[in-house]
Amino acid sequence: METKAGDPGAFAHFDLHRVPSPAFVVDEAAIRRNLAILADVKARSGVKILAAMKAFSMWELAPVIGEYLDGVCTSGLWEARLANEKYRGEIATYCAGYKEADMAEIVGISDHVIFNSPNQHRRFTAFLNDSTDVGLRINPEHAEGEVAKYDPCSPGSRLGFPVSQLKPEHLDGVSGLHFHTLCEQDFVPLKRTWDSLKPKIAPYFDQIKWLNFGGGHHITRADYQREELIDFLKSVRAETGLDIYLEPGEAVALDAGILVGELLDVFENGVGVGITDISATCHMPDVIEAPYRPAMLGERDDGPVIRLGGPSCLAGDIIGDYRLPTKAVPGTRFAFLDQAHYSMVKTNTFNGVPLPSIWLWNSETDELKCVRQFDWTEFRDRLS
Repeated sequence: METKAGDPGAFAHFDLHRVPSPAFVVDEAAIRRNLAILADVKARSGVKILAAMKAFSMWELAPVIGEYLDGVCTSGLWEARLANEKYRGEIATYCAGYKEADMAEIVGISDHVIFNSPNQHRRFTAFLNDSTDVGLRINPEHAEGEVAKYDPCSPGSRLGFPVSQLKPEHLDGVSGLHFHTLCEQDFVPLKRTWDSLKPKIAPYFDQIKWLNFGGGHHITRADYQREELIDFLKSVRAETGLDIYLEPGEAVALDAGILVGELLDVFENGVGVGITDISATCHMPDVIEAPYRPAMLGERDDGPVIRLGGPSCLAGDIIGDYRLPTKAVPGTRFAFLDQAHYSMVKTNTFNGVPLPSIWLWNSETDELKCVRQFDWTEFRDRLS
């Protein structure tokens, strides 16, 4: 299982006992550093950047995101409602399949409504008006994904209209084309995607106003080729004459949060086993779905290995094998790195496992604030 790298940053000096366990702790200063990088790319390239709420929807920081970026992109009615209520700037909504009952509100909320196919666009034309900015998501049919299951361009993908089937009549009433092909990747896959896609959509440049390059761009990662990206974006704007959008999600919150946990029990079963109050299936589903092994704050290079898993009854609720920074005994605190994005938005209460509380920390001022704590009614009320 691949271990995702994580930069501890200022969390290397954070006292894990300052918060209850389990708990997400997000560093506002780290979020601001990421946003400043994105804002610099935006300013120097002349593109617009929207934060992808599907990756990071902690609206306590919505005003901070509004200071740096042009708005947000949402994945349906509920995210669009949250964007409309808490965020500022443009709202671009894309959904693989809209429901008729949602369309009037989505159109009223969104600055851009992006359809997954010409069929969906035609079906909901009656809900649109002259001021509705309509987009169409296309599938470039150029695979760059490292895992086929998560590659939007894999054969038979449900995401986006195959560009090989695109015809001029499909763009009647359409202002822009959207594509999203990357996942935690650097500039080179984006450039390859564009080189493959450009000849196929160039005939339509005079019919549209914008291009949206979607998300998956790891722009705030230390080794990302930002200068090359900026030059590329300027070049695309010049050669197409179109407005360009990017929709990073993970890049907004990269290395900006940890998930604090505690050992509940330790025993031997051919390998050291540690039961924790963090559940992979409930708190970090991507550990099982992707799969991947989250990096641990301060993990040792040597010493005894312990297999950590959650308190649920699911046999596969295993996080991974680790060498803890301190002795593995009940009550030991530890933390997983880079958990602000995707983990927070994907938590669930399977098996009645409690949800982690959410805390906002500022590593520059050391201010610590409880954003949300959950009780058992979160489990009860969603099932009534």
